[in-house]
Amino acid sequence: MKTAQLPPVRVTAAVREQIEGVLLEGETLSHFVEQAATDAARRRKAQQDFVARGRASLARALESGESYAADEVLAAMKSRIDIARKAVERGRNGISKRRA
Repeated sequence: MKTAQLPPVRVTAAVREQIEGVLLEGETLSHFVEQAATDAARRRKAQQDFVARGRASLARALESGESYAADEVLAAMKSRIDIARKAVERGRNGISKRRA
């Protein structure tokens, strides 16, 4: 695979020292900058995808007229979480009883 270059990044001496202070053993400044740029691009892509899904969902809701109140959705989610927590707790209690 061919490589490409990113433009040079100008930072203050303090920023460079801060970055150099967290480099892992054997990690180069170039690798750190490359990884940071890749991570930032992935985050930005995920944010763009999230917004696109939200807009598509809104369009479907407006088109169909079907929507749900936030309070209803949050209550349903809380109920699911409570059920899952109880199941986990039952599992923990079952394990501790077997060990005793």
